[in-house]
Amino acid sequence: MKRLAQRTIGAAALVALSWGTALAQAQTAPAPATTAAVVSGNAPAIAPGVAPDTRPREYVIGAGDVLRVAVYQNPDLAIETRVSDTGQISFPLLGQVTVGGLTVPQIEKALADGLRTGNFVKQPQVTVLVTQVRGNQASALGMVNRPGRFPIDVSGMRLSELLAQAGGIAPGGSDVVILTGIRNGQPYRLQVDIAALFASGAQSQDPVVLNGDTLYVERMPTVYIYGEVQRPGAIRLEINMTLMQALASGGGLTQRGTTRGLRVHRRNGEGRVEELQPGMNDTLQNGDVIYIRESLF
Repeated sequence: MKRLAQRTIGAAALVALSWGTALAQAQTAPAPATTAAVVSGNAPAIAPGVAPDTRPREYVIGAGDVLRVAVYQNPDLAIETRVSDTGQISFPLLGQVTVGGLTVPQIEKALADGLRTGNFVKQPQVTVLVTQVRGNQASALGMVNRPGRFPIDVSGMRLSELLAQAGGIAPGGSDVVILTGIRNGQPYRLQVDIAALFASGAQSQDPVVLNGDTLYVERMPTVYIYGEVQRPGAIRLEINMTLMQALASGGGLTQRGTTRGLRVHRRNGEGRVEELQPGMNDTLQNGDVIYIRESLF
């Protein structure tokens, strides 16, 4: 019995020593660096030829987010609260604490430091969980598979990531998308060719999405062909598509069709429809209507 008690006491001392060492390391570990990009949630676009930032992209707390805070072995300090418009929460014993613009680890450290310096808890272990993201959101509208509002759950979220949350471009949607928002107090509008973004390996040009931005996907550009063709109707307008390529997409001419007297109806800048007679290698524009005549012989 005496040996058993000694072993039990030795094991307990070893556990206590290990726990104290872990706490000391956690307290002396340097706090995560707070840069302007992290605080504001604005990560600048990566310039061509510059290696991307591989640091973990922590979510930045914003007004309206709901946080669940717990302190180990102190259930009376557990709260679930919403971040106010001023970026603050009310925490027991500490009062108003500013959390807006901070990451979750930074908030945990700030609360733990406040409890420790105030002599409320000797070795506080604070856990913060984001239960609802309301402070940083962006919208995806138009020809996407799941239109709606989506949380910006990481700092420096890219347009392609928002598009993925929306389920990607829906059938019939254009490869060119439009991102609108506010930058430096001024209206912001940017067109991005998604196909070119990945085909050319220019992912560094993938713009950063900020709180309140809207991604809009238009319908795909279309030309219309009718008359003596095999498959009349609407055709997707590819980049730099020529008249000859459009005829091929329509299945070619029928036995009675002819390219003589071929006409293209196009709306000009003033809104009037003009009748053109382009060459077979001329490029088409969105909304063009191609008419194939019937051969007289």
